[in-house]
Amino acid sequence: MIRDITIGQYYPVDSILHRLDPRLKLNGTLLFIVSIFLFDTFYGYIAVTIFMASIIKLSKVPLKFILRGLKAIVIILLFTMTFNLFLTQGDILIRIGFLKITKQGLHSALFMGIRLTYLILGSSLMTFTTTPNQLTDGLERLLWPLHRIKVPVHEIAMMMSIALRFIPILLEETDKIMKAQMARGADFESGGIVKRAKGLVPLLVPLFVSAFRRANDLAMAMEARCYRGGEGRTKMKPLHYKGKDMVAYLILLLYFALVIVVSIYEKYLPPILK
Repeated sequence: MIRDITIGQYYPVDSILHRLDPRLKLNGTLLFIVSIFLFDTFYGYIAVTIFMASIIKLSKVPLKFILRGLKAIVIILLFTMTFNLFLTQGDILIRIGFLKITKQGLHSALFMGIRLTYLILGSSLMTFTTTPNQLTDGLERLLWPLHRIKVPVHEIAMMMSIALRFIPILLEETDKIMKAQMARGADFESGGIVKRAKGLVPLLVPLFVSAFRRANDLAMAMEARCYRGGEGRTKMKPLHYKGKDMVAYLILLLYFALVIVVSIYEKYLPPILK
């Protein structure tokens, strides 16, 4: 399960998406997340699916690698869909004791599952195609207007960048600890949920110790290099929008406009697809 976590990892390959400005990818991810909650019909999801498939094709990231990240949220996905399925009031389709499945609950569970899936895929695709340094620079530039009201923009961007950098490092460290303990007879896979949770305790203690040690080493390294935040600092690779970024913005706005039109006129669509 831990090996399947892909959020925060960068997939190094030469593609159009990798070469786009990080500010565009951050704005695009935000608009995509908003768009999947704007409609309630299959027409909207057809548009989102076509858009997502096109982006994945342009990114050159293997679909198998992208879908692997969904394994880490299967439990959350199942819980969310179950709650929507059994707790939504409406026209009863099936009754099992005190539990009942309604037409509206089935509709809500299905669409919520699709939304969460696309939410993870869209967010993961951004980190697959953008290095942590690029994400830091892009986020800092986007939030820079808040600097006028004394918001520590550079520090916030730096913390998010460090957090993203630590995800693959901690996953690798976790894998090493698990293999070492399994070689000594530890069992992380057999038994029920409670037994597996108890089995993770010996894993979490050395993992937290390693994480705090790495954080302390990083703080000492930054202090030794006289790091004092972003005031007066320059960029080795300053961000500038190019022609391909403007074209990508136009495509993104056209997609968002299409989703808005679908959300407005969805009540006029044939009920068979609702």
